[in-house]
Amino acid sequence: MTVSVEDQAGSTSTSTSTSTSGTGAGAEGAEQVLRPHAEDAFAHELAALAAQDDRPRPARWRLSPWAVATYLLGGTLPDGTVITPKYVGPRRIVEVAVTTLATDRALLLLGVPGTAKTWVSEHLAAAVSGDSTLLVQGTAGTPEEAIRYGWNYAQLLAHGPSRDALVPSPVMRAMADGMTARVEELTRIPADVQDTLITILSEKTLPIPELGQEVQAVRGFNLIATANDRDRGVNDLSSALRRRFNTVVLPLPASVEAEVGIVSQRVEQLGRSLELPAAPDGIDEIRRVVTVFRELRDGVTADGRTKVKSPSGTLSTAEAISVVTNGLALSAHFGDGVLRPSDIAAGILGAVVRDPAADRVVWQEYLEAVVRERDGWKDFYRACREVSA
Repeated sequence: MTVSVEDQAGSTSTSTSTSTSGTGAGAEGAEQVLRPHAEDAFAHELAALAAQDDRPRPARWRLSPWAVATYLLGGTLPDGTVITPKYVGPRRIVEVAVTTLATDRALLLLGVPGTAKTWVSEHLAAAVSGDSTLLVQGTAGTPEEAIRYGWNYAQLLAHGPSRDALVPSPVMRAMADGMTARVEELTRIPADVQDTLITILSEKTLPIPELGQEVQAVRGFNLIATANDRDRGVNDLSSALRRRFNTVVLPLPASVEAEVGIVSQRVEQLGRSLELPAAPDGIDEIRRVVTVFRELRDGVTADGRTKVKSPSGTLSTAEAISVVTNGLALSAHFGDGVLRPSDIAAGILGAVVRDPAADRVVWQEYLEAVVRERDGWKDFYRACREVSA
């Protein structure tokens, strides 16, 4: 027996989703929350793309694949609407990811921490389905019920297994409604729970043996997972599960300027949401943070002349964004509103020194061998020495 879409749309759903079509919270509601969902924060862009998108769309997609890629990469529409870039990187990566979602293959976004996997996943789901909230957050304690289904135990004890007692997971809801589900940090989920996805992705069905029923995926259903293999607690995917995905690797930014652009854009967006004043001439300090992180990541200075030790952390673009945003808050609330080395020094120290014993030595050697000798970095060197003492 197959459970219909209508059967799954009842009051048993526990998904936190409150919006579809990118307008659920509304413009006013999106301004009130700390972090609006992508479909709410960029509702005007999605609406403009939908209005001018005359290309073929896969079943239940809100936009055509071309429009989805334009939404992520940015551009200017014929009516003059500017679509801001959500991802700065090779266009082909986005095109392959979007094309995968238009097939029956699931998408795995793979990369080191801080390469915008979650960000891309959210915006892909918002553009394709108009709802990015059908989300399973992977952790070491994620149970099988988070991917398949659970039970309302009061109903279960009172009446036994029934449709009313069933609590569908976000993945089940996406299957029934023909939408895009998301699984974040797939490799943090225990291996036996990961493999729950095999039947869903290969057979496009989710059996419910307690009821003698199943949920069959409606056209339009697909799944985006994110994973990295750098963090502790990683559970490698089985070969059977990995075969069910098309894997797209998101690289670190190729150049300093590309990374500076990404950090500047995200810091500006975060600053607006936190109501921080714009910092004049902050680009120099952003470039300084990015340069430090890249050199420590790569184990060599930008000019290739000096080898340096790398700390235990990843020093990702996301961490650079966090350091600069924290510096902006310091300059706004405890300074003169101008982003200075003293505002970012403590944040850099916290990002680099994760292991107090080993990383502190790495940082001190980098300060003395590289920062101290670099022209124009004396103020930054002094600020870092003060917080490192």
